[in-house]
Amino acid sequence: MKFEQTKEVLNQLVADLSQFSVVIHQTHWYMRGPEFLTLHPLMDEFMDEINDQLDVVSERLITLDGSPYSTLREFADNTGIEDEIGNWDRTIPERMEKLVEGYRYLADLYQKGIDVSGDEGDDSTQDIFIANKTDIEKKIWMIQAKLGKAPGIDADTRTKTR
Repeated sequence: MKFEQTKEVLNQLVADLSQFSVVIHQTHWYMRGPEFLTLHPLMDEFMDEINDQLDVVSERLITLDGSPYSTLREFADNTGIEDEIGNWDRTIPERMEKLVEGYRYLADLYQKGIDVSGDEGDDSTQDIFIANKTDIEKKIWMIQAKLGKAPGIDADTRTKTR
């Protein structure tokens, strides 16, 4: 069996990207405040990017003879991204912090994928992981800038998520 660890990371990403899309959608639905008109449509763009990554990751897994998770139960049982019941109590900055947390988790998972696909010699998947991690890091930078913070993408300068 070829690329087993790479396929495990790909399938983990299937669960996590699916879950994170829902987290972004919840932010889209439950935000209120003066920045609503700007941020509400931006969440559509964020969801589109995550869903595009999900499609590429899933199709790569299939290309490697893997079987991507494809049910809500599988996503929920296998994701490392926590969910919560929607509520109106969070401020927009708190919602943005929650997104940064999810993006950091994904960046760490993509790094794991970069490492294992490199070890297994799967250059094509490694390229996907590198490109997606780069896009995720840019999102972290942009949201952090909106929050008045530095990107903090260096793993040595922040607390890693899960």
